Amino acid sequence: MSISFAFEPYAPVTAPISASALRFPVHRIYCVGRNYAEHAKEMGSDPTREPPFFFCKPADAIIADTLPVPYPPRTQNFHHEVELVLALHRGGKNLTLEAAAGCIYGYGIGIDWTRRDLQNDAKKTGRPWDTGKAFDASATLGPIHLHSVVGELGSGKIWLSVNGELRQQGDLADLIWNNAEIIAELSTLFELRQGDLIYTGTPAGVAAVVRGDRLEAGIDGLGSIQLAIC
Repeated sequence: MSISFAFEPYAPVTAPISASALRFPVHRIYCVGRNYAEHAKEMGSDPTREPPFFFCKPADAIIADTLPVPYPPRTQNFHHEVELVLALHRGGKNLTLEAAAGCIYGYGIGIDWTRRDLQNDAKKTGRPWDTGKAFDASATLGPIHLHSVVGELGSGKIWLSVNGELRQQGDLADLIWNNAEIIAELSTLFELRQGDLIYTGTPAGVAAVVRGDRLEAGIDGLGSIQLAIC
């Protein structure tokens, strides 16, 4: 039976795959909060190894690294957060660590953009973070590099510079919760699916950007991405 729509459905959200003509279809975007100890400290939190917490962005918040990032409305404090992104090709519920590790299709360089003033206001009033985190074009993503090509990314330098000045620098080995642990914990809260993306957290050094700033971000094994704020 054919399906008729009240209006034309939106095209599916996809991301590029490195060295391939194929596209990665995006299902959901999950983000891990405060997963590097030094970033937790700079945000005024205790970096103890309590269970990780998560928030979400809509799939269509994805913006390619080849596009300029529009400075969003209703903020005076727009922050960068460079992150390793996990791309899943299978999922499930209540996954073991071994099964969780087997879900990883590939990795990308991502930037979790944040309207910090709106997020801070939400924290103070006990309200959701959506306006601070889940706005349009709030999730930059570079090409996805296949796990089968780059191997397991459990260590390696992660960094971001603004106008040639290094702002963020850390090592993936400093993650409080590693890749498999993140996926396993998340699978106790949601049924994970192929096409899910997980932004794994950011190292210390998050700061504001303004229109005209040029950024470069990199992760060992994944190269780097370059973009500008417009």
